[in-house]
Amino acid sequence: MFRARREDIRAAFERDPAARSAWEVVTCYPGLHAIWMYRLANFFWRNRLRLICRLVSHVARWLTGIEIHPGATIGRRFFIDHGMGIVIGETAAIADDVTLYHGVTLGGTTWQHEKRHPTLESGVIVGAGAKVLGPISIGEQSSIGANSVVLKDVPAQSTVIGIPGTVVGTTESLIEDGKINLDHHLMPNPVAEALKHVLQMVDDVNARVDTFHPDASGKESEADDQISDDMKKEHEKLERFLGGGGI
Repeated sequence: MFRARREDIRAAFERDPAARSAWEVVTCYPGLHAIWMYRLANFFWRNRLRLICRLVSHVARWLTGIEIHPGATIGRRFFIDHGMGIVIGETAAIADDVTLYHGVTLGGTTWQHEKRHPTLESGVIVGAGAKVLGPISIGEQSSIGANSVVLKDVPAQSTVIGIPGTVVGTTESLIEDGKINLDHHLMPNPVAEALKHVLQMVDDVNARVDTFHPDASGKESEADDQISDDMKKEHEKLERFLGGGGI
């Protein structure tokens, strides 16, 4: 128990540059208080003391503004930064070294008593206001951009942004020198990328019109074949983007 608490305090120093002292973290970090009260509520949940665990969870929500269902599964070194407005559902599963920012929802999508909330694998970071909905899996070391709405599985080491969430890159530099990478503003623009491909397709159409006539042998020119290949590639990229697969 004491080892887990020391790990939680150390995680705050590793992921929040504003942390100054252990006493500050212990007394002034609502995310830490919510995690510790969740662990107490989860103990009662596992021992089928359902009313008591829900009361503990309710008090934690009132004190911290963070709602964690006592039935959720949470690993080690879980860190909540700021935390106000976070909701973690009953069947959510969170692995080790996960970080959530304020306003995050790990929500369910069915009335059935089954796995209906997301699974966050180790090292995942979820930005402020993001919504991760349904029994999906977010691969390890992935980053979810602020205010994204994620509805599909995300591969490991991926960057996801947008509504609905789209994979737009990788996260090789998510952890630097043992500390979290806080360059959240360095995100690609998937809409701009999609428009770039549309404009490329328009250019290819115009070029194809210019070379529409067959050559003297009655065969299409090599340039026309190249333009057709380019258009096919741009179509495939747009279809992948519109399907949520990223550019």
